Amino acid sequence: MLNLFIAKEMPDLQKKKDEIIQRNAQAAKTTRDIENRILKGLTKNSEIVKILEDDELIDVLAEAKITGDEIALRMKESKVAEEEIDRTRATFRPVAFRAQVLFFTIVDLAVIDPMYQYSLQWFSNLFGVSVDTSQKSNDPDQRIEILNNHFTQALYDNVCRSLFEKDKTLFSLKLTVNIMFGDNRMDADELRFFLAGPSGEV
Repeated sequence: MLNLFIAKEMPDLQKKKDEIIQRNAQAAKTTRDIENRILKGLTKNSEIVKILEDDELIDVLAEAKITGDEIALRMKESKVAEEEIDRTRATFRPVAFRAQVLFFTIVDLAVIDPMYQYSLQWFSNLFGVSVDTSQKSNDPDQRIEILNNHFTQALYDNVCRSLFEKDKTLFSLKLTVNIMFGDNRMDADELRFFLAGPSGEV
């Protein structure tokens, strides 16, 4: 969900992260290729004198030094850029956390009635629509609150349309309890008391 949100909300940031991952993978492949060429040259020349006289191997070693320095510099720059991107992504982690809470809430509905089945693809599409249609804001905290509220309402409305009337109240309770637990606004002992009554302890 976080990847989907970032891809829709900040496509340039997601594109930059994808490019860094591709560059790092390419750098690792280049390093492996050079190492293989060096090993091939070393195994071809078992004696030290032959190794020192092998112009091709000396050229490969020189190329490895230059390429290694370039890769090290690029990896260092990539690491700095990736850390900055990850910090920005982490700011919006509450969006992904709320989406996770909501998804597992609707998954649990199958316990009430096996007919209540909701796919991750349907859920992701609904989330994507909420990202696109909810009010935008440059303030990350405000944007998170707006999107969480919008998506929660959209999910509630869509799911309720597929429920029997008798199950809507139970779904509302389950959704509310899970959200409050997720936001650390509910005490487990109080919920247990509400559901089961006093335990007999003095």
